[in-house]
Amino acid sequence: MTGMSGTPFAALHHTGAPLLLPNAWDHASAALLAAQGFEAIGTTSLGVAAAVGLPDGAGATRGVTLSLARQLGAGPYFLSVDAEDGFSQDPDEVAELARELSASGAVGINLEDGLGSAALHAAKIAAVKAAVPDLFVNARTDTYWLGDGDERETVRRLDAYQRAGADGVFVPGLTDPAGISVLLKTLDVPLNILYSPSGPTIAQLGDLGVRRISLGSLLYRRALGAVLETMADIRAGRTLRGTAPTYAEVQALSAEGPNAQHRRNHQVGGSHAGRAD
Repeated sequence: MTGMSGTPFAALHHTGAPLLLPNAWDHASAALLAAQGFEAIGTTSLGVAAAVGLPDGAGATRGVTLSLARQLGAGPYFLSVDAEDGFSQDPDEVAELARELSASGAVGINLEDGLGSAALHAAKIAAVKAAVPDLFVNARTDTYWLGDGDERETVRRLDAYQRAGADGVFVPGLTDPAGISVLLKTLDVPLNILYSPSGPTIAQLGDLGVRRISLGSLLYRRALGAVLETMADIRAGRTLRGTAPTYAEVQALSAEGPNAQHRRNHQVGGSHAGRAD
């Protein structure tokens, strides 16, 4: 079976334009992105882990990830959570994580195979969909991110994940337009591509048929880069580059606006079909 999610968040993958999904790592970054009009926001596992001094991809951030989901889940946007590989090799434990994320207000989960067993990853996907049918499962394969980019292996894995019930599939590291086009012909669910500054533009990816474009850890790493650039300019006596929110603007992020929850309730109950970012 393939994913059957008919939620408003799922509808954002079928508007005619790709869902551009920026990735936040804390309340302030999510609030700033929401203020720019992004209806859906993901989390970045690298940013979440690095912010508290833990390694990414090592299964060390289950608690931190859940805590952040509880902070962001009531925000005026749809929240999709990067949950690494589910922080467990037991499908039932991954399903329990999915229940907790859904209870926090998350509407999507990103699960990566880390190039481990495709059968085990498919079992995790099936367990999550059985436990929380409306949670949008974005199933990631790391054939390009960690492997050698074998096209047949990518197709084999994504087919297994589709049949297990994934609502969308994610292939980070794949940027070649020809490779993306070939892969799209094998899919029945939306394809998610990780944006690369050196790869196709958002418009080009949309023209190819990509339905979701994630930024991953790019914004977090760019934020760290801005810290280094700013200190280098200060040290050298140069005029500061770029812009920064004021103290008051950042303070204002700490409290939701009076209509934020109302807006979210309206979004959850309504339909986003036909709307684009």
